[in-house]
Amino acid sequence: MKNVFRYFFLVSLTLVIFSCGNSDDDVRFDINNSELGLGEEPDDCLGFGENELLLSIQDEFTTLPGKVSILFKVSDLLGNPISGLTADEFTIYEQGRNDDCFNLISPSESQARISPNSQVFNNNTLLVLDLSNSVLESSLDELKAASTSFINNVMPSPETPSFKMAIYWFDGEDELHLLNALSSSATELTAAVDGITADISNDPSTDLYGAVIKSTKIAEDLLKANSNVIGASSVVLFTDGTDQASRYKESDALKAVDEASRNISYFTIGLGAEIDTEVLSEIGKTASVFAANKEELELTFNEISERVAEQADSFYLFEYCTPKRDGSGESNLVIRLSHGGLKGAVQTKFNAKGFTGGCE
Repeated sequence: MKNVFRYFFLVSLTLVIFSCGNSDDDVRFDINNSELGLGEEPDDCLGFGENELLLSIQDEFTTLPGKVSILFKVSDLLGNPISGLTADEFTIYEQGRNDDCFNLISPSESQARISPNSQVFNNNTLLVLDLSNSVLESSLDELKAASTSFINNVMPSPETPSFKMAIYWFDGEDELHLLNALSSSATELTAAVDGITADISNDPSTDLYGAVIKSTKIAEDLLKANSNVIGASSVVLFTDGTDQASRYKESDALKAVDEASRNISYFTIGLGAEIDTEVLSEIGKTASVFAANKEELELTFNEISERVAEQADSFYLFEYCTPKRDGSGESNLVIRLSHGGLKGAVQTKFNAKGFTGGCE
């Protein structure tokens, strides 16, 4: 059996949504420089042309007697995640050492399928709430309702141990306070939000940049916690203002985001007229939305919840039984996707050492 390869995880690049959020002109998506993850552009002999969809390989492994498994993320050229794909939308091509180009492999004969990825993939979301004095005095009820809606929209039902959320909050103190530890239970998480009271904070200031730096560190640590399982993290940060505590520099907060693992996605939600939309857009490099008033808060949370859920649902574990057998050596593999009139493909390779018949 082939050991699981080292992985380079991509979770999302800049994504444009909604009114005051990031603009299409700011999107940079270099498909020829690491955006295909462990994969590469398909061989020219196939004549596929330019990708319209991107299949970014996160991990790949083989299982005796002859199964090939590929975990990948699917997105469009703007970085928008593509969810809800089925096995019949994929085509498999293999190239052995005696083949000039690739041969089409029958999906039915190879028993191609999309399998649950929970055994090899974990997704953690960090909801980070600004509970400075301005929020607690003027919009706490709306924030609690919006956060509850966000949790219910993002958390899978039924619960799955591969998808968890933790809730943190910040004020002016040099601390990112834990409201609820990582949990797969939407009920537990919403109860924690419901328990927030107006006297929860002892410092009325806003340590926004500190919250960004600390939440990034937590997200990084979660990715390193279990090296046997591929992990993705999302940081979702809400604020109604700018950094007032001045404990940390803006440049250090933005550096933390820019240099974070690429398997961490960042979302920001801003409320009111006192926010700095430019800074929040840079922090929320995956997506950012802004509510003009507290009445719009739940809507903006719901918009972000859709993006967070789509990110998790855009990862697929594609498996099939190859006709290659022991002694055939290393083979090239191309997986092509056709979805909604758009096409995309990625190339990788596998070794058929020890492969025999009997794969299911």
